[in-house]
Amino acid sequence: MNLKLIFISLGLLLTELLTAQDQTTELSLKQVIEIARMESPDAQTARHSFRSAYWNYKYYRANYLPSLSLTSDPNLNRAINKITMGDGSVKFVEQNLLNTDLTLNLSQNLSWTGGSFFLETSAQRMDLFSEHKYSWQTSPIMIGYRQSLFGYNSLKWDRRIEPVRYQEAKKSYVETLELVSANAINKFFALATAQSDYDIASFNYANADTLYRYAQGRYNIGTITENEMLQLELNRLTEETNRMNALIEMDNCMQELRSYLGIHEDRELRVLVSPQIPDFSVNLNEALALAYENSPDIQTMERRKLESESAVAKARANAGLKADIYLRFGLTQTADKLPDAYRNLLDQQYVSIGISLPILDWGRGKGQVRVARSNRDLVYTQVEQSRTDFELNVRKLVKQFNLQTQRVRIAARTDETAQRRSEVARKLYLLGKSTILDLNASISEKDSARRNYISALYNYWNLYYGLRSLTGYDFEKMIPITEDYELLLNNGQLTIHKS
Repeated sequence: MNLKLIFISLGLLLTELLTAQDQTTELSLKQVIEIARMESPDAQTARHSFRSAYWNYKYYRANYLPSLSLTSDPNLNRAINKITMGDGSVKFVEQNLLNTDLTLNLSQNLSWTGGSFFLETSAQRMDLFSEHKYSWQTSPIMIGYRQSLFGYNSLKWDRRIEPVRYQEAKKSYVETLELVSANAINKFFALATAQSDYDIASFNYANADTLYRYAQGRYNIGTITENEMLQLELNRLTEETNRMNALIEMDNCMQELRSYLGIHEDRELRVLVSPQIPDFSVNLNEALALAYENSPDIQTMERRKLESESAVAKARANAGLKADIYLRFGLTQTADKLPDAYRNLLDQQYVSIGISLPILDWGRGKGQVRVARSNRDLVYTQVEQSRTDFELNVRKLVKQFNLQTQRVRIAARTDETAQRRSEVARKLYLLGKSTILDLNASISEKDSARRNYISALYNYWNLYYGLRSLTGYDFEKMIPITEDYELLLNNGQLTIHKS
């Protein structure tokens, strides 16, 4: 399907949900995830962060491209100035002049040296208003080079660091959207649990009320004791309280989900929990390889190591000999008329070398170098520990996920069995073949089994998207998770999940 059509359809999803005639909007897990990836604050923050990283990368790239600039610095000077004459005498002379200049400069940075070439052409006009004269000075062509011989080469280090930083930003964006999905799942199942608790409480209250009314008749004819009658009344009151508490919790979870999805209308939400889950297992070695390839954490580790090496290089450069060289060669001429200023050109040269060598700094330079080296060693140690923790996290997540499918199946079977047992216990009590204790125990087991089943489903999907965020891979469809960065940057719109 065409990407734009997919994008438009996803954009219309929220609108369709909000414009439904029914005051209760039903949402599946897939719909909640799609809306969250479009409208959640976390997703919007991720898009802004990636755009910022992209433009920082563009700024870095521009430093290695030719730059063309046009400058002018006109100035008017009307004053009485002290002038030294040719015979050595000094006079105060009134001056009224206007200097107008125009310079066109083409420059190119060199990353392997840190220097810069430049090519210039300029013209300057001086008007002497007091004498009604003017003159021109031109430099039709000028070639120059500036270079720090022993200084810190930021261009070289940026060339190593910035591409890693940009790749880190791209992978972080993919990871963040997967974490957005995980957060949406958390809020989805929080509401699902609250809904289930409310449904359980409502069902239990209805049963407790029915049993209480039935027990009143049996008590009146003396077939049950007063203690049992009071126990049933207490059960009824307890379930009524549970229902009210469950209603409050459900409303709170609904508000949180509505806020996260960007739904501003005050409408009821009901989530639909599907028992269907993808049935597959993940190979540990494959997951590790994909995690090392796609996780932004690996790029972060590499960037931190490069930045620490850069800091050492900068400290060394600042502590030792410094030398700056400036070379300029060109042609120039002056004349009263502009055309004449471009004839019979004279050559000009300018060479400047600046040298700085610290003789006595009381160990400040060496101290800075040692601090930078210590920080570098610390970063390397931290990175190795982070790499170990990263691998352990992947291993743990894969093992937990591979077991979770069976846990969901067991929880589903347990829930089904507990529901049947509760119904049997209720019928036996009505027939007088069971005690109130057996009935209460079956109800408690039923409620616990349903909560455990929903919890098992939540853990499955949480592990599923956690694994996707770490590896950048869709194991169900067996394809990498990618995002349309061009669409994000060009249109300023949200991206869509394409795996």
